[in-house]
Amino acid sequence: QVQFVESGGGLVQPGGSLRLSCTAPESIGQITKIYDMAWYRQAPGKQRDLVASVAYVGLTHYAESVKDRFGIRRDRGANAVYLHMNDLKPEDTGVYYCNTKPPQPDYWGLGTQVTVSS
Repeated sequence: QVQFVESGGGLVQPGGSLRLSCTAPESIGQITKIYDMAWYRQAPGKQRDLVASVAYVGLTHYAESVKDRFGIRRDRGANAVYLHMNDLKPEDTGVYYCNTKPPQPDYWGLGTQVTVSS
C-alpha cells in the first residue's frame, strides 16, 4: 500500500515551534505536484480535521485556530509538503497527517505525533 510519510513531530513547550514534513513515495510523487495538498490533525478523542491546505496554484487556507501561526509550503522538486508551526498551544496536540484535499483514503500514512505541554 502506498502512503504519505509524515515526520517532524515531538514534544514541545507552549510557545515553541516545529516543522512537519510530508513526503510521497516516487510512485505517487506526482500527487504532491498536481493536487491540492493539506495537513490534517486528529486530537485525542476527536475526528480528523483539516488544519492547512495549499492549492495547485499556490493559494493557502488555514483553520481559524491556526491562522497566523502555521504556514504550509509545497516543494514540488522534493515531492514534499511542509507545515511550519509557531507559537504552539496545548490545543494543537494531536496526530498530524498529510493527504490530498479532499483526502484519498488509500494514501493516509501513520501521521506524526505533536504534543504541546509544559
